[in-house]
Amino acid sequence: MPAKTQNLVVPYMTVAGAVAAIAHYKKAFGAKEVMRMPAEDGKRLMHAEIEINGHSVYLSDDFPEYAGGASKAPDKSPGSPVTMFVQLTLPKQVDQWIAKAVKAGAKVTMAAADQFWGDRFGAIRDPFGHHWAFGAPLPKVKKAPAKKKKAK
Repeated sequence: MPAKTQNLVVPYMTVAGAVAAIAHYKKAFGAKEVMRMPAEDGKRLMHAEIEINGHSVYLSDDFPEYAGGASKAPDKSPGSPVTMFVQLTLPKQVDQWIAKAVKAGAKVTMAAADQFWGDRFGAIRDPFGHHWAFGAPLPKVKKAPAKKKKAK
């Protein structure tokens, strides 16, 4: 957890297999493990924190016994209704992050491309059913000044 108490919004993901998910996020996104708290059963993680791109992400194994018997982990198809967005600074980083995620087992759901809104953008679904999107602003293109028509 962050060292100082702050007003933050931190994504908290439920996964089926938190230990495997941490290993995947390390390989796919260069995540750094901050901490893990094993559950009483010794098999699952009650809570863990990783950092991706310098920001905290919390995760835990699924505990249906604390959710009225219902699973909170997303099904691998179609997956979670929430997308984790990684804001990058350079357009080439979008392709790099997607390629690394795919190499680690993710599936591309939207190939990286320059978009009309001014970003390079692409998306994947990880092996745990979570969606991730990556975007970076495209360089601003200076438009040449319009030529004035000569009056006849």
